[in-house]
Amino acid sequence: MGILKTKNIIMLLAAGIFMLSCATQKRLKDLNEEAVGAALSLSSEDAGDPEEWNDVPEVQKRDTIQIEDFDGKEVLIMRAVKDENGEMVATDVLDAATVTARFRNVAERRGKVDIVFRITVPEKMQYEDWQLRFFPIMHILEDTVALSPVIITGMGYREEQLKGYQRYNRFLSSIVSDTTYFVNMRLLEIFIKRNIPELYAFRNDTSFVTESEFRSAFGVSGEEAVWHYTNKIGLRINNKRISRKDDMFRKYVKAPIISEGIKLDTVIRSVNGDFIYDYVQTVDTRPKLRKVEVVLGGEVYKSDQSLYSMPESEPLTFYISSLSTLTDNTVRYIKKILERRVEANTVCYIDFDLASYEVVDTFANNDEEIHRIKENLASLMENKELDLDSVVVTASASPEGRRSYNETLSRNRAQAIGKYFGDWMKSYTDSLEAVSGFSVDEYGNVQNIERNIIPMISYSGGENWNMLDAIVKADTVMTAAEKEQYFSGRDSLDADLQEARMREFASYDHIRNSMYPKLRTVRFDFHLHRKGMVKDTVHTTVPDSVYMEGVQAIRDRDYEKAISMLRPYGDYNTAVAYMSLDYNASAKDILEKLEKDDRVSYMLAILYGRLGDDAKAVEYYIRACRMNPAMVHRGNLDPEIAALKKRYSIDEQLQTDEEPLL
Repeated sequence: MGILKTKNIIMLLAAGIFMLSCATQKRLKDLNEEAVGAALSLSSEDAGDPEEWNDVPEVQKRDTIQIEDFDGKEVLIMRAVKDENGEMVATDVLDAATVTARFRNVAERRGKVDIVFRITVPEKMQYEDWQLRFFPIMHILEDTVALSPVIITGMGYREEQLKGYQRYNRFLSSIVSDTTYFVNMRLLEIFIKRNIPELYAFRNDTSFVTESEFRSAFGVSGEEAVWHYTNKIGLRINNKRISRKDDMFRKYVKAPIISEGIKLDTVIRSVNGDFIYDYVQTVDTRPKLRKVEVVLGGEVYKSDQSLYSMPESEPLTFYISSLSTLTDNTVRYIKKILERRVEANTVCYIDFDLASYEVVDTFANNDEEIHRIKENLASLMENKELDLDSVVVTASASPEGRRSYNETLSRNRAQAIGKYFGDWMKSYTDSLEAVSGFSVDEYGNVQNIERNIIPMISYSGGENWNMLDAIVKADTVMTAAEKEQYFSGRDSLDADLQEARMREFASYDHIRNSMYPKLRTVRFDFHLHRKGMVKDTVHTTVPDSVYMEGVQAIRDRDYEKAISMLRPYGDYNTAVAYMSLDYNASAKDILEKLEKDDRVSYMLAILYGRLGDDAKAVEYYIRACRMNPAMVHRGNLDPEIAALKKRYSIDEQLQTDEEPLL
């Protein structure tokens, strides 16, 4: 009878499991056939309404305000719509409950953009034994960014998770953390008392005894004594449990509760319609960032198994508007005085063999230095604004040796360098003539392009004492006393006597080895003139590169840099940079002093919208729209203006305005 009863219970359990399995399969079949997934949509517009911003002053929301038009007349602006006769009547407009558009304009403020979208989970996907995991993915320029997932957990699924943790905690409680638990302390103490009474006397002695001292005194170590009275089987079982902790966690906790790196983990206790979650992701703006796309995928889990992969949603597109697009891109010029004659110079280090003045390009580091000088010469010879008239080469020497010899050696080296680069310049000029060939004037006459021979003038710079003085002053190795010794009598002594006296200095080896090589320089002075310029000086205007770089920084959304570069100008673009970082007071001081054209009026409308002065904000916005109808659409892109347009139905007011838009 008992056997029969047991069989019946087993059959009932099997039938129950089979029915549950069939129910799960039916659910999955329905989801697959209908391609069911969470809906990704735009949240209600109120979620991004600047009225909800914390830093905007709290003001009373009115649907009617009084402003002044261009003629100084008082005008009432109210929430209104056209009636059947075409007249404006006040009304309350109910917002739509569902947003079906797939794109939205969002505003960048303070270098950041809030991307807000709604995840709607249909009721037919919500079961107590399922967990739904949603994975939003954001596409920004060339990057794909996985956002933090949203997890919706059924009550039954969570209970199973908690049961797994309970089982695992019971297993952990069976592990003994204190290994002395396995030592039979009573028998150990009896053993010591009977066999090692001297050790037993230590039981109340707090002085430290090393293991080696213990063994030398009693012939047995403390570890051996303890191990003899340890329950080895119990200890082995305990150690085995410790080694199996990870395996037992995976066995009992099949679906761990995720607590990090997620946006939301909510437990559905009872299904009551669709589940809706408004997801907010703040994005730092980047140069050239114009739009962001968001898609949503997901998985359905039961226990630790994925049952269903949701189809990826259609993308939501967020078009990013920025105050940077309101910059004035007009080129700003500054006055500049141009000199006909221009000079430039460079210094190089060309090494020579001892007592030699032959230029060897493979000697020491000469190849790199010679290549650099050739690049400088080539760029000057091909310059489209300047003509190279002459090159002066000055070679200098270190004070080592007799002064007359050093002057002669440096002169010979300067001449050798001048000849080396003069020959190269002639060859380079010939190659330029071969490439350019000839030109044809307006009458059709063919003219060969001739290039002037550029003279190389060589000078001896002699011993480079001035540079040595500067190097000694800046040196960090020599002591103050050694520097004072060097400069003592420096101007009164003959150069050869000074060099001979220096040999007796304790610091001479340092000066000779570290400083002398830096004195053997070759200086190139390039003398040029501006092409086509006859007068010695010309007053002209050139683009203000600093200002234009600041404007470009606004367009690149590097507002800190823009402010640092534009602050001295205090103009419209400076105000744009200030407002981009919410420095409204500084922007207000500038804008109120400027002529109220369409852009200035529009920026003032945004500014007063931020400050909570609706009347002035609407007044300046309507003024901007009358001057430039494009501002009507632009107002939809900036949340400060969009809120005013929605609150006071400004578009309808503009359409019925007796004074036509300009």
